[in-house]
Amino acid sequence: MRRREREIVDPAVIDELIKSCVYLHLGLVDDGMPYVIPMNYGVEKDEKDGHYIIYLHSANEGRKLDIIRKNAKVCFTMEKNAVPFDGKVACQYGMTYECIMGTGKARIIDDPREKMRAMTVLMETQTDRKDFIFDDRMLTIVTAIRIDVETISAKKRPLPGTT
Repeated sequence: MRRREREIVDPAVIDELIKSCVYLHLGLVDDGMPYVIPMNYGVEKDEKDGHYIIYLHSANEGRKLDIIRKNAKVCFTMEKNAVPFDGKVACQYGMTYECIMGTGKARIIDDPREKMRAMTVLMETQTDRKDFIFDDRMLTIVTAIRIDVETISAKKRPLPGTT
């Protein structure tokens, strides 16, 4: 990261940020061409080694799933508090924000119990509720995707003149 003064290194702050964003942009590579889509997500930490696990869901067929089957390497970004600000000259205009950037490997979840877990975590991340129930029919009409996060970084740009 070039602007080290903007880097977020506190694990607790990163945890809060990754749990409080609303969506992510998922980056995939389809035969050498980038493909990026916004998606809702769920997140938890692996109990064994503490790496982040991101869960996504989608229809049972489509381009995103076709790409993941060919190339499991993914990247993602999440952001919040993005607000443009003015400056006196063009180069002083900008945007405040907090963001997460990461890479990992995606896989389509086949196991019904793991799929149930993925959907539960996704709904809890999105709503702060733990009381959702998924019946077998609901689980058959969606595909769940698991991303094991390999690298992650976070950054914050405050309004100029503030800290």
